[in-house]
Amino acid sequence: EERARCDELLAKLDVYLETEHPTVEIDQTQNIPDWVITRLFDLGVMGMIAPQQYGGGGFGITSYNRVLARLGETCGSTAVVVSAHQSIGCGAIMLFGTEAQKTTFLPRICKDTLSAFCLSEPNVGCDAGGQETRIEKDENGDFIIRSGRKKWATSGALSGIFTVMGKQKIVDPKTGKAKDKVTALICTPDMEGIKVTSCNRSKSCIRGTWQARMEFKDVKVPKAHLLHHEGRGLNVALTCLNYGRCTLSAGMVGAARTALAQSSKWAQYRHQFDRPIGEFDLVQDNIAKQRAWVYAMESMLTYTTGMVDRGDDDIMLETAICKVFCSHFGFEGPDAAMQVMGGEGFMTENELERVWRDSRINTVVEGANEVMHSFVFAYGAKQFSERLLAMKEKPWAFPVSGLRLATELFGGIRRGKPRMRMVKPQLRDIAGRAEARVQELSHQLVQMSWEHKEGMVSNQMIQRRFSWAAIWLHSVFCTLSRLQQTMDTSKDPQRIKEETTVARYFCSLAFEAIDAEFAGMHRNSDDAMRACAEVALEESSRRPQSNYAMPESTPDPDAFGKGRPLKQDGITQFGEGSQYTGEPVQKLTSDA
Repeated sequence: EERARCDELLAKLDVYLETEHPTVEIDQTQNIPDWVITRLFDLGVMGMIAPQQYGGGGFGITSYNRVLARLGETCGSTAVVVSAHQSIGCGAIMLFGTEAQKTTFLPRICKDTLSAFCLSEPNVGCDAGGQETRIEKDENGDFIIRSGRKKWATSGALSGIFTVMGKQKIVDPKTGKAKDKVTALICTPDMEGIKVTSCNRSKSCIRGTWQARMEFKDVKVPKAHLLHHEGRGLNVALTCLNYGRCTLSAGMVGAARTALAQSSKWAQYRHQFDRPIGEFDLVQDNIAKQRAWVYAMESMLTYTTGMVDRGDDDIMLETAICKVFCSHFGFEGPDAAMQVMGGEGFMTENELERVWRDSRINTVVEGANEVMHSFVFAYGAKQFSERLLAMKEKPWAFPVSGLRLATELFGGIRRGKPRMRMVKPQLRDIAGRAEARVQELSHQLVQMSWEHKEGMVSNQMIQRRFSWAAIWLHSVFCTLSRLQQTMDTSKDPQRIKEETTVARYFCSLAFEAIDAEFAGMHRNSDDAMRACAEVALEESSRRPQSNYAMPESTPDPDAFGKGRPLKQDGITQFGEGSQYTGEPVQKLTSDA
C-alpha cells in the first residue's frame, strides 16, 4: 500500500519537476521562489515522514528517500531544503517531541511552515558537543537562552520553527556536581531576543538554499518547549544527523544518476577521430565506473533505509558509511561526467556543471568525511580494542584468546574465514573473495594494533585505510544483496543480465581498492607526507595573516581579527531579519 502511495506521489512530482520547476532560475537567482515551496507542501512532499494523524503522509524513510533521489536528479537546492526541513527539522520533534509538541507543531510543519535546525556555530562544526550557546533556567522552571550564535541554519530566515541546541549546567544526582550538557529547545522567530543577523551568503553550490546566521540574547523559552530531556540534546542532534546522512545520500544518488545519463548520451553521439568517443577505452572506463558507483550507491541506500524503517536500535555506523560512500562517489560521478562532456560540461545551459557544483559540498556537510572515517574506524574497532585492552591488563583471564592472538601475531596464522550463507551458486565466487577480505581485515587490525599500540588512536592515515576497507566491503555486501533480490524477484532476463554485469564489475573495483588499502598498511609514504605538511605549514606561518581569510572565531590571538577584509562588492547580499511571513506559531504553555 505504501509503495503504491509513493508511486502516485512520484508520478505527480515528476509532472511538476518536468513542467514547472524553475531549476536554472533557482541556481541563477540564488533563491527558491515561495510558490515552489507552496507547491511542494501542496504535493505532500514537505510532510512525508510525519504521521498521518498530524497531517503528514505517514511514509517510511525508504519512500521518502525515493522522493529525495528524484528531487536530486533535477535540483540539488530543492533536495537540500526538503531534507533539512524534514530529516533534521521536523524529525527532531517527530522523534523526541511530547504529544503536546507534536500536536502543536507537526501540523504546521506538514502544511505550510518551514523548520530549521540550529546546531552549528562559528566554533562548532563537526564537534557537535562543543556548543557555546548558553542555556539557563529561571525560578519558574522556564528556560532562558542567555547568549549564543548559530551558523549554517538552512532555511533559518524562512522558518517558523527552530530546534536550538545549547549548553546547560546539569547537576549529577549521584555526585551533586554540575556539568555542562547539551539541551534542545523548540523556538519560534517571534521570541524576543532572537535575531537573524544574516539571511544567507552567496556560495558556489546549492545556491537556492539559504543558510542563516542567528543570535540569541536572553531568549525566554517556556519549559513546555524542552525537546526530549535536559542535557539530552546531543542525543537529539546525533539521531537527527543519522537521518540527515541517510537522506543526503538519497539526493546524491539522484545527482549521480543524472550525471551518468547525460555523459552516457554524450559519449554515444559526440564524435572525434571519426568515431563516437564512447568507443574509446578511457571513456568507457569513465562511463563504466559511473554506472557501477550508481548501482552500489543505490544498493547501500536501500539497505540503510531498510534498517531505519525496521527501527533498528543502532544505525550510527551504517548511516555514517552510507554518507561517506554516497557523498564521495556522488561527486566522483559528476566529476567523471564533466570529463566526458569536455568544455561543454562547463556551460550553464547544459546543466551538468550545476550538478557537479551542487555535489561537491556533500563530503563536508552532515559530518566531514575525514571525521566520518575516524568514526567508522573507532566504532568498528571498539569491541576488538576493548578486548585487547582487557587481555593486556589480565592476560591470565583469557588463555584461549591469548593463545589465538599469539599465533596470529607471531605465527601469521589467520583466523578462519567467515562464511556467507544463502548465496546463489552463480555468485559464490564473489562471496568467496569478499569472505577472504573480511578475514584479512581482521588480521590487519590485529597486526596494526600490535605494531602501533596506543598510536592507533591518533594515526588517522591508518584509520582511514581501515575505514575505506570496511566501507568497500559493506558496499559489496549491499550490492550482492540487491543483485540476489533481483534474481529472486525479476522475471526480466535482460535486467538480471545487466545488473549482474554491473554488480560484478563494481565488486572487482571494490576488491582492488580493498587490497590497495591493505598494502598501504605496510608500504606507504605517511612519514614523508607529515614532513611535507610541516614544510607547507611552516611556509604558511611566514606569510602575513592580512592577506588571507581567517576563521572568524579562531582561538589563536595571532590570527583572530587579523585576516584580510572579505570583499562584498559585486557579491549578492541577502540582508538580515526573519523573512518568515506565515501566521505566528502557537507557543505551548507550561501546563500543556
